Amino acid sequence: MRKIYYSFLLLCAFILPCSAQTVQPFKQGDRVVFTGNSITDGGHYHSYIWLYYITRFPNRRITVYNAGIGGDVSGQILERLDGDVFAHQPTVVTLTFGMNDTGYQNLKGAKADSTYAAKIAESLKSFRLIEDKLKQHPEVRKVMIASSPYDEKAKIKITPLIGKNAAMLQIASDQQNTAARNHWEFLDFNHPMVAINARLQQTDSAFTLQGSDRIHPTNDGQMVMAYLFLKAQGLAGKKVADVVINIGSKKVEKAENCTIITPVIGTEHIKFNYLANSLPYPLDTIPGGFGQPAKAQSLALKVIPFIDEFNEELLQVKGLANGKQYQLKIDGQSMGAWAAEDYNKGINLALINNTPQYQQALAIMHLNEERWTIERRLREYYWMHYSILKPKGLLFNDGPHTIDSLQRYAKKDFFVAVTVPTYQKARFKSVRDVWQKEIDLLTNEIYRINKPVNHLIEIIPAP
Repeated sequence: MRKIYYSFLLLCAFILPCSAQTVQPFKQGDRVVFTGNSITDGGHYHSYIWLYYITRFPNRRITVYNAGIGGDVSGQILERLDGDVFAHQPTVVTLTFGMNDTGYQNLKGAKADSTYAAKIAESLKSFRLIEDKLKQHPEVRKVMIASSPYDEKAKIKITPLIGKNAAMLQIASDQQNTAARNHWEFLDFNHPMVAINARLQQTDSAFTLQGSDRIHPTNDGQMVMAYLFLKAQGLAGKKVADVVINIGSKKVEKAENCTIITPVIGTEHIKFNYLANSLPYPLDTIPGGFGQPAKAQSLALKVIPFIDEFNEELLQVKGLANGKQYQLKIDGQSMGAWAAEDYNKGINLALINNTPQYQQALAIMHLNEERWTIERRLREYYWMHYSILKPKGLLFNDGPHTIDSLQRYAKKDFFVAVTVPTYQKARFKSVRDVWQKEIDLLTNEIYRINKPVNHLIEIIPAP
């Protein structure tokens, strides 16, 4: 039943008014800059994507940069392309916008239509200039991403802005046409997330991936975005590992994406050394990110088949005595006991969070989260400059007078008020340099400890 549900859900999600969407997988050495507004700035989807590459392809080192600025429209993105995007010397640039471009006016009828039309026209005018700028960098792959949706349907407290998502889809359509015209890549977050919301709202009218403000995807929504991106890259179905052992023939029938060394296969005792090429994907169960209440990344598993498609580390043993329980030990430690029938079907080790390989991946996840947290401090610094100081002619003017001005301004602007403490530190280049060194150190450490190691696996009768 679960597979039927997912099949229906994904069928709905991918019936799009567009051609098949593919995004080329990242390759060794890629420097990927995710460009967007607050959904990118404060979001996790790019970090979750990077974590997949870190664990699934331990020897394929890439670098991912967050180039989101909260509140940005296409015109503001245009103004910072050189200094905030191409300054990273990217090999891949993604671009998403449209949420802020369509405004937040609560209008109806002809007035709403004309207002949206004017805002769309203004956004696309700047997008034409962005297109020209991107074409000046033929060495860089471009991926246009249709924005995650504005949820007008959830039965939650905040009054919905009717017609806003339809306006956003007009921008998305232009993004797609622009991508096709230039032979760039295109991915749609909007339609699949609307389909998921609609499906879940049939039984829970308050359900939304977009959070309490109808705008910002919570961490489960950010994970859905990561899933859609990885799926578009054709990575679904690639297993962490797949091992099949046949007791009758005393053979290892399958060892996909791993190496089995010195197997000893008996009717009651199986032992072998197991070296996988990948680590399982660790999912954070701690709530965080946008939204009140905050949600955990792992909640996305309720709405997407991520485990089935992206996180299978399978161990199948054929021929164990039916009706008996068998203990699974890794490196001498018990992981639990399962029936012979379960082994015959296959056990997904990626779902056992106390395996040494999952614990290794979990440490990587926390280091990656620490990296994301430090990068967010730098993004707050750039938000202050591009959103607040640049319009006042104070771009990258970090003198004492700027601090005084911001502290006065903070009394009437909540977002400035909560960002000033970070800015007071970040305005010193030496502080920013140390933060960047911390990011680099964490990244180097992640790529040092992300290599799978050999484990001794034993299957014996349960006591």
